[in-house]
Amino acid sequence: MKKISLLGATGSIGTQTLDVIESHPEHFQLVAMSFGSNIKTGVEIISKFKPAFVAVKDKETYEKLKLEFSSNNIKFGYGDNALIEAAVYDGVDCLVNAVVGSVGLVPTLRAIENNITIAIANKETLVTAGHLVTEHAAKYNVKLLPVDSEHSAIFQCLQGENEKTIDRLIVTASGGSFRDKKREELHEVTVEQALNHPNWSMGAKITIDSATMMNKGLEVIEAHWLFNIPYEKIDVLLHKESIIHSLVEFQDRSIKAQLGTPDMRGPIQYALTYPDRLPLEKSKRLELWEFGKLHFEKADFNRYKCLQFAYDSGKIGGTMPTVLNAANEEAVASFLKGQIKFLQIEECIERAMDKHESIAHPGLEQIQEVDQLTRNFVQTLIS
Repeated sequence: MKKISLLGATGSIGTQTLDVIESHPEHFQLVAMSFGSNIKTGVEIISKFKPAFVAVKDKETYEKLKLEFSSNNIKFGYGDNALIEAAVYDGVDCLVNAVVGSVGLVPTLRAIENNITIAIANKETLVTAGHLVTEHAAKYNVKLLPVDSEHSAIFQCLQGENEKTIDRLIVTASGGSFRDKKREELHEVTVEQALNHPNWSMGAKITIDSATMMNKGLEVIEAHWLFNIPYEKIDVLLHKESIIHSLVEFQDRSIKAQLGTPDMRGPIQYALTYPDRLPLEKSKRLELWEFGKLHFEKADFNRYKCLQFAYDSGKIGGTMPTVLNAANEEAVASFLKGQIKFLQIEECIERAMDKHESIAHPGLEQIQEVDQLTRNFVQTLIS
C-alpha cells in the first residue's frame, strides 16, 4: 500500500490522480490532501476518500470544514504551513504536487527532506528553483518522477538506456487554442476562446499557458532540470493530435517515442507505480487507424514569443526563470480577469525580464524575494 499526499486535489491533475487511486484501492491510499477555492468538490473528495489531513487556503474554509466533518477523525489546517504539513504528513510515501504556481516550491523541498518520493506535476516549482530542487533530491537520494505527459514520455523512453547517449530531447506541443490563427489575428481574442483547448481538459491557467506556448517553454526548463540536458539539445515540435507525447533522439540517430491517447491518467499512474505498471481500464486504447495521419510542424519562435522568453531565461539562469514564471502568473491572472488583452501577457513578461538583472545561484529567500518583486512590478504595469 502506497500512501499518497495530493496537493491541488480539486484541479484537473488532482481529480485524475484520484481516479487512479480509486481504480487501485489495494495499491494506493489518500492520506493527506490540499485544495483552494473549489469547496464543493473538496467536500466530495473528503467524504469519499476520508484522508487523515486536509489543508485549505483560508481560515473561513477551515472553520466550515471542521464543523462539517466534526464527527470524523480528520485533521484540518489552513495557509502555507498547512500545505507543508500535508506534503510531509506522517506515513506519506509519495507526494503528488499538482498545485498551480510557485506555491508548490517549499512543500516540495520539505517533502524531499523527509525522504518522500515526489511525483511532480507543478512545473513552476522546477522553473522557479530547479537547481534547489534537484540538488535537494540528490542530497536526500529522493526520486523526482515526472507527471506531465511530455516528461513522462521522455522518462519512459529512457528506461534501460544509457543517458550519456542522448543526443536530443524533442518535446511535442499541441499548439493550444489559437494554433490555426496567425499572430495578427490574436489582438482581440477573448478569454473564452483562449480557454477552448482542442485536445486537453485542463485548468484555466495551464490552458492559457498552452495558448501562449508558455506552457511548453516551462516544460523545456523542466526537462533541462529533470534530465540534466542543455537547452541546445531540447527542441519543441508542434504536433496537433497530441498522440506522440515526446521523443528522445540518441547518438546513433535512433529515435524513441512514447504514444498514447490525450489522457493524463496514464502518466499519473506511471509516476505512482514506477518502475511497475498496472492496468488502466478507464483509459481509451490508442487505435492509430482512427487517426490515419499525424501532423508535425517546426515551432515558430516569432509566432510564439513566450517560447523564446522561456529558452532565453533558462539559458541566462539564476533568478531569470523566477522572473519569467512570476510575471507570467500575474499576467495570465489579469488576462483571465479581463484586465489586459491576450498579447499583453507576453508584453508584461518581456518588460519584467528586461528590467531584471539575474542573480546567479540564488538561495530560497532570494528566489522568494525576486518572485514577489516581479509580481509587484507586473501589477504596476497592469494598473
